[in-house]
Amino acid sequence: MLYRKVKSNGDELSILGFGCMRLPQKKGTPGDGKIDEDRARDQIHYAIDKGVNYFDTAMPYHMGASELFLGKVFTNGVREKIKLATKIPHFHVNAPQDMEKIIKAQLNKLNTDYIDYYLVHALDKKSWDKMKSFGVIEFLEGLKNDQRIINTGFSYHGDRDTFKEIIDAYDWDICQIQYNFLDVQNQAGRRGLKYADKKNVSVIIMEPLRGGNIAGNVPSDVQELWDQAETKRSPAEWALRWVWNHPEVTCVLSGMNEEAHIDENIKIASDSYPESLNESELQLVDSVRKKYLELMKIGCTGCNYCMPCPSGVNIPSCFEFYNSAHMFGNHKRAKMMYLFFLSGAVADPAHASMCEKCGECEEACPQNLPIQTTLENVANEFEGKWFKQISWLVSKVFAFQKWKDLRRAKN
Repeated sequence: MLYRKVKSNGDELSILGFGCMRLPQKKGTPGDGKIDEDRARDQIHYAIDKGVNYFDTAMPYHMGASELFLGKVFTNGVREKIKLATKIPHFHVNAPQDMEKIIKAQLNKLNTDYIDYYLVHALDKKSWDKMKSFGVIEFLEGLKNDQRIINTGFSYHGDRDTFKEIIDAYDWDICQIQYNFLDVQNQAGRRGLKYADKKNVSVIIMEPLRGGNIAGNVPSDVQELWDQAETKRSPAEWALRWVWNHPEVTCVLSGMNEEAHIDENIKIASDSYPESLNESELQLVDSVRKKYLELMKIGCTGCNYCMPCPSGVNIPSCFEFYNSAHMFGNHKRAKMMYLFFLSGAVADPAHASMCEKCGECEEACPQNLPIQTTLENVANEFEGKWFKQISWLVSKVFAFQKWKDLRRAKN
């Protein structure tokens, strides 16, 4: 296992981090969050034995069960071997005092006195403004002073300008961004990665395989390109090596839930040095990226010139999920992510059917994309008859989970 240092404190993190959002589940229980605890525990212990020392979770993962499960696993000396990261979910914070209740619940669930890396979860422009107004920076400072957290960070899913604003607002230790060979321009993107590095904020990468999409169900046209490589590698290996090739990257999270995937990822992480891919290999990855982009339903680059939408639609995110469904053929996952992020279940609604056809987006789009028509297509494909009822149900599930966690904190 290779390690890279966190700039602010010198911590040596394994370049492969264990993402605990997609732990193995019991057979017959897909989507309900029930972890196959025996199998997941064996996987985590095996990864630690092989040198993985960074574990990332969050309050909503596995319907709240991920933190609780890790609290059972990281005992009997294991806790001291690893760096534990979790997050404060802005969508559960409705008043400043909620932040204190949440950290108490998390420490209780994780069975620990301290959290190594505490991140503000899934920020974008609106949620950053909210959390800032609630005094989140002062709250984090207070947690550091009483040593309930050691380091601070944030994970991000918004536009690049807001990302830079957040980086500049505080002396963060780390930030976590989505980055892979398809997302070089989307969200924080490559320029955000380099900006954080310039500001001495270490970068943790999530979704290096785009939820596994660029590792499995590879289109035949794409596979033909991979087959041309002089050095034969799996699509997953190409994608991971491409991310680790960036010297600005400290750690890459992988949601490993299959033993074979853990072994493969650990093997790749044993010799994935910065700037180790040669020019022809980088050109090959770029050719694969272009081939995937040809499969996109709409050529949105996530530049955000169309935003903010007067009706509240998150246009780039709508198109990202729409494109993912068609590029990778995984409609079920794309619909699930669309529901989670845009329906209003856990944050303000921002889905496609909210479009009122004012036309401002098309006037602002530098690529002259047919945004209004495409939003209609997104709504027809992703929302359907029961969309509002399902989003309402999901919101109630998360509200109940929040109530349980806060009750646990009181007790």
